[in-house]
Amino acid sequence: MTSANINFPTAIKFGAGRIAELAHLCREAGMQRPLLVTDPGLAAMPMVKQILADLDKANLRVGLFCEVRPNPVEQNVKDGVAAFKAGRHDGVIALGGGSGLDVGKLVALMQCQTRSIFDFEDIGDWWTRANTKGIAPIIAVPTTAGTGSEVGRAGVITHPATHEKKIIFHPQLMPHFALLDPELTVGLPVKLTAATGMDALAHNLEAYCAPFYNPLAAGVALEGMRLVKENLVIAVKKPRDIEARGNMLMASAMGATAFQRGLGAIHALSHPFGGLYDAHHGLLNGIIMPYVLIANRKKIDDAIERAAHYLGIKGGFDGFVKWVVKLRKDIGIPHALKEIGIDDKRLGEVAAMAIKDPSAGGNPIQFSQAQYKTLARKCVKGNL
Repeated sequence: MTSANINFPTAIKFGAGRIAELAHLCREAGMQRPLLVTDPGLAAMPMVKQILADLDKANLRVGLFCEVRPNPVEQNVKDGVAAFKAGRHDGVIALGGGSGLDVGKLVALMQCQTRSIFDFEDIGDWWTRANTKGIAPIIAVPTTAGTGSEVGRAGVITHPATHEKKIIFHPQLMPHFALLDPELTVGLPVKLTAATGMDALAHNLEAYCAPFYNPLAAGVALEGMRLVKENLVIAVKKPRDIEARGNMLMASAMGATAFQRGLGAIHALSHPFGGLYDAHHGLLNGIIMPYVLIANRKKIDDAIERAAHYLGIKGGFDGFVKWVVKLRKDIGIPHALKEIGIDDKRLGEVAAMAIKDPSAGGNPIQFSQAQYKTLARKCVKGNL
């Protein structure tokens, strides 16, 4: 009999308009002086200004930090830690897409550490190196439906020297509360709605295909794929459809809940491509997805056939791949990486980084470095 360690996420507050509960949740989490961490684009929007005003009205001494890049780097976290200490803050509200959420969580971790952030990479028991006494409480508020970082115990940061995306892990990075309000995602541009939605699909799909024992996660992933199938096109075509937006937010959280079972070659490739070319993570996942599906076919044929049946897709594995390709076309995701300015000049670096990426261990087939290079070339050229 297989043995397994299984963890499921934090308290989720889901529903339209529930951002109004943020001040109450701050107090429940023990915050009186929260630091709101987000990106500069969101910081300039009326939505964030209203949130700050509401928190101030509730007598919370809130600060704002927004120096966050789309693909965050170590300096973003260092600057956030400086802001946290300067304002004598006692907790973090991480608001935004994956970048804002990850940096916010990592600021909460690093503001009480003396070691480098990369000493807490998701390798073995490295997380035990951290000083746990001062890790600040976190409330995560996603404004995109893709990353699922609001229910995760990790953050992704790009290494300044190697350009590798590093996964920083600690159990206390799990937010105290995840506040999922679909009204906060209504203003998301169409292209980002599509790209982040493909990120949510990638998480659910790779978790479902991972070879490890976690039937709870597999079931969550399957239902998460259904929510994406039935709602992503609507969210892209009808951006103000709150039900579709809400279902995509839930699909995103479900994907991140499920991927404790494992990720795979989609992420093992998108991480190096993102680090080397500074490209959007969800967009990369969406482009790479069908190429990896086909490469993994001999190990996932039966599982994908079951998924296709559940999702109402005819044609088994082939039908599932056709659905993915059609979905990409319907929401404006390109077919090949060359269409977003990625060339084939660094495929050796991509392959070398992919084989070392933590996500590679969850792929149904353990590809060699040469196989990753061949697969990466197909993704660039569009040879499906």
